Amino acid sequence: MATDTWQHARTAVVDLWRRALPRRADTIEAELVEVREEVRLARQAGDEDAEQGLAEDWQRRLMRLLREDPDLAAELQRVLDDVLVPSLSASDEERVRSIVMNATASGNSRVYQAARDIHVAES
Repeated sequence: MATDTWQHARTAVVDLWRRALPRRADTIEAELVEVREEVRLARQAGDEDAEQGLAEDWQRRLMRLLREDPDLAAELQRVLDDVLVPSLSASDEERVRSIVMNATASGNSRVYQAARDIHVAES
């Protein structure tokens, strides 16, 4: 990410933590700086697994943040839509906005897939 874009993204994410868990905000800010370098090194080495692992770690952190303060959901969505996703490269942005789901069922099995909540009523 370009420097201005990175600063804006980092500030937006840290602000979420400041609202929900202010005592952790400075630590989160330092960890974002570290992970930015880790991602840069992973990309340089062509290590997609490492990069994916780092992304998954931050997804879990954001999910835990929402569990701590569910009222942040709308603000997190705004940060994702207005700050984080637009800062991605075109190919990364397309990957984030696309959902590909595959399933195979055989015999008497059932497959349930949902990109959001799923509610199943047994008959």
